[in-house]
Amino acid sequence: MADPALIEKLETIANRLRRHVIKMTHAAGSGHPGGSLSAADMVAALYFHELRVDPRRPDWPDRDRFIMSKGHACPVWYAALAERGYFPVEDLVKLRHVSSHLQGHPDMRKTPGVDMTAGPLGNGLSAGVGMALGARITGRDFRTYVMVGEGDQQEGCTWEAAMMAGFHKLGNLTLLIDYNRSQVDGKSDDILCLDPLADKWRSFNWAVRQIDGHDLGQILDALAWARDVTDAPTAILAHTVKGKGVSFMEDRHEWHGKAPNTGQAIAALAELGEEWQP
Repeated sequence: MADPALIEKLETIANRLRRHVIKMTHAAGSGHPGGSLSAADMVAALYFHELRVDPRRPDWPDRDRFIMSKGHACPVWYAALAERGYFPVEDLVKLRHVSSHLQGHPDMRKTPGVDMTAGPLGNGLSAGVGMALGARITGRDFRTYVMVGEGDQQEGCTWEAAMMAGFHKLGNLTLLIDYNRSQVDGKSDDILCLDPLADKWRSFNWAVRQIDGHDLGQILDALAWARDVTDAPTAILAHTVKGKGVSFMEDRHEWHGKAPNTGQAIAALAELGEEWQP
């Protein structure tokens, strides 16, 4: 069981990341708050406990790798990178500015800490498999983590990568599935249902664990479990809620790619415990 003090710390950080997401997308007038908010707890656990990284050396060869395949959710990733010390927190409000290093989808050529450019859904796991294979071939002990959403798993290239990882028993690869069952046009169950999702990953020779993706204790336990699995890639199937933490955004696909206006941002931040005026 995870340390209660650690869980409380990570819950505080996740809440801070959510507040950043609201401010960033409000300032930009565009962006993707819904899937950023659903991923906040997992991102907090990764960057403030799990990942072996050094913000002073973003290109450290032995760092753990993280790929946000659902690249539209980069606001929460940028927030974590800033809070972790990769670049100033003040940069966050420059999200999506033409001259900013924080583009609307992550670009490894622009942003410190970004290991893989993302945008077209489905490409992240292929890159992650390559990184995990590269670590094995070169004898390095870093781990690779990939986060995907529903859209990634509706793409064939994801399943090609899954087949490759399972065949090669890539125990240094962990997939985090942000399963909020919602995408830009509506409910994923209505658009292209993925169930039985856990069984599908198991059929590709992955070890699978299902969790509540907003329970930090379960997230930490699952990450520890994944480290202990050495003979198969691991998939953490996290059941989440789109827009988590903001009542009027929760489970609403309309907030997939819509920024809050000023009144909505004030209301959202109040729910997250911050009195704010732009």
